[in-house]
Amino acid sequence: MTGPAPGEGARRGGAREVFGAFLRLGVTSFGGPIAHLGYFNEEFVHRRGWLDQPTFAQVVALCQFLPGPASSQAGMIIGLIRGGAAGAALAWCGFTLPSAALLVAFALGIARLPQVATAPWVHGLLIAAVAVVGLAVTSMYRSLCPDNPRRVVAFAAAALILLSPPNGLVQLGVMALGALYGLRFVTPSGGDTRPLPVSGHKTAAAVAGAVFAVLLAGFAVVPRSWTAGPLGVIGAFYEAGALVFGGGHVVLPLLQARVVPPGWVGAGTFLAGYGAAQAVPGPLFTFAAYLGAAMHGPVSGIGGAAVTLLAIYLPSFLLIAAILPFWNTLMRNRAVAAALQGVNAVVVGVLLAALYQPVWMTAVRAPADVAIALMAYMALGVLRAPPWLVVVSSAAAAQLARV
Repeated sequence: MTGPAPGEGARRGGAREVFGAFLRLGVTSFGGPIAHLGYFNEEFVHRRGWLDQPTFAQVVALCQFLPGPASSQAGMIIGLIRGGAAGAALAWCGFTLPSAALLVAFALGIARLPQVATAPWVHGLLIAAVAVVGLAVTSMYRSLCPDNPRRVVAFAAAALILLSPPNGLVQLGVMALGALYGLRFVTPSGGDTRPLPVSGHKTAAAVAGAVFAVLLAGFAVVPRSWTAGPLGVIGAFYEAGALVFGGGHVVLPLLQARVVPPGWVGAGTFLAGYGAAQAVPGPLFTFAAYLGAAMHGPVSGIGGAAVTLLAIYLPSFLLIAAILPFWNTLMRNRAVAAALQGVNAVVVGVLLAALYQPVWMTAVRAPADVAIALMAYMALGVLRAPPWLVVVSSAAAAQLARV
């Protein structure tokens, strides 16, 4: 894993600061990966000033191109920038472990409690995500779309995504088109693209990339006699983390196909966990911990949860370590910088499309929902209230309104 670049020491923070910031987000960030990026933008760009907007946009664009959980990867890179390799690890722990712990507890027995997925206060958490994503869209639009060429591609990207089937590869293809658009129509400027404040050893990066590829190829050719054991479980979750674009909702069908037919997890248990995953904060990839804990097979319980959680995130760890040392070299190329600025504009379009589907369509069902979302947006954007307070208040308002 790489660390802050030379000369960036003043921007580093302590382990307690990094862990505390991400732990707070880990217990309050509802609404899925796009909403999580909105929370990150508000917390680390506007409130804490750890990153400027162009740097945050680079992080988001990079993570959108990588397979796996984009919000978790963005969190790790932000932690890396702020606190080095330890910061990256602590950022992942703080953001990931709260939802993983809740889902493991659910798997181990609290599924007997009354269902909470349909409770009004849970719906209020989703309404808060509307405000968070809306604020991120407006903020990033002002910063990343300062001219007509980039405004055009942002709105075009949003329209194209909304008119296409919900598929992570569609989003990846739109971003590739944004890069080509940037090469042709965007003139890069130094103020738009800044180096990421990280550096690292290219040899270590090459090793990480090689390990990623070897593991992916190796698990694909594991003998059938081994797939019933722990190695088969690790391979199934590693492949899910390595091959899926589009976030947690996209990985769920793949996981279902891998864990239900062998009898590791029953179909009803899988669906119960999926419902619970919608009601907890943090990344949806922590559903892997639920499956590991609920398994009746090679792994189970808390140990099984640890195995499956680490297996599904291992590709992200390796990919980040492999690509970051080369990123700033790429950014010094004017053509690459222009392409990235086209991608950044597309990221705004991706957020805009996600604001409608799934965020708005999932959360807004009645006029009361719109009212709560507007108040949450005002609290965040005008009053600059802490995001956690806005989330809690939205949940309380929804409970009181019985929406």
